[in-house]
Amino acid sequence: MKKFRIKSFCKINLTLKVFKRFKTNYHNIESLITFCNLYDVITVRKIKGLSDKIKFSGKFKNKINKKSNTITKVLHLLRERNFFKDQAFKIDIQKNIPHGSGLGGGSSNAASLLNFFNSKMDLKINKTLLNKIARQIGFDVPINLEKKNTLLTNKEGKILRLNNKFRLNILIVYPNIICSTRKIFTRNKKFTLSKSQSNYYTKNKKKLINFLKKERNDLEEIVVKFYPKVGKIIDFIRLQNDCYFSRITGSGSACIGIFSNQKSAVSAKKLIRSKFPNHWCFVSKTI
Repeated sequence: MKKFRIKSFCKINLTLKVFKRFKTNYHNIESLITFCNLYDVITVRKIKGLSDKIKFSGKFKNKINKKSNTITKVLHLLRERNFFKDQAFKIDIQKNIPHGSGLGGGSSNAASLLNFFNSKMDLKINKTLLNKIARQIGFDVPINLEKKNTLLTNKEGKILRLNNKFRLNILIVYPNIICSTRKIFTRNKKFTLSKSQSNYYTKNKKKLINFLKKERNDLEEIVVKFYPKVGKIIDFIRLQNDCYFSRITGSGSACIGIFSNQKSAVSAKKLIRSKFPNHWCFVSKTI
């Protein structure tokens, strides 16, 4: 049977502000999110039988729960709503995005699979329901339904899609530390008290960079407290030539550096590999 190949892109939190914690223990956050050309590869095909065959491969396949993950949750929720009848799938996921890094690999996998099933199997799921199913899988999953620069507002997770392109030169460094999102958010004590004026919508790259340089990730302090190595990486990236700023993405542990040009980002990558030979590095351009 025909095999389909899907690219599942990673997300980058350029900024992340935590405003307050609700009684439900969920947090009210605001984040400017972009995507870059780092992606997992998912292959899907129909198979006979009643059981799905799901396989993870690649550099970052380890420590993923094989019985309960975002892929199994997508299949379960679609079957629960009777979108599939007696149909099993063979799904292979090549994990190129580090697991537990704050790069949203699992959420992206779920969103990519939802979009695939909806379009290729003609499920006719409207946007509202698609977002509802995505949210049931995970908080970040709806963000990944569209590969656009995105503002996650501090209004109960409302998502605003931005049409302007950022095209930032980015270096990603993953120190092989799996961060628990739940643990980091629960232990976080740093909150943004008031909403500042944003330049998310500017098409002037200089203004955008100047704005981003003044921003932060509120979770960085607690991540560095638990994992001091992350702080050393951030500082090292920041000191490299032509680096505008460096911080963690999401709840960590991946660190990002935004550079004025790709050549400097590549040079920084070489220096980091020399100083931290066991760390994984990647250079790309954001959308």
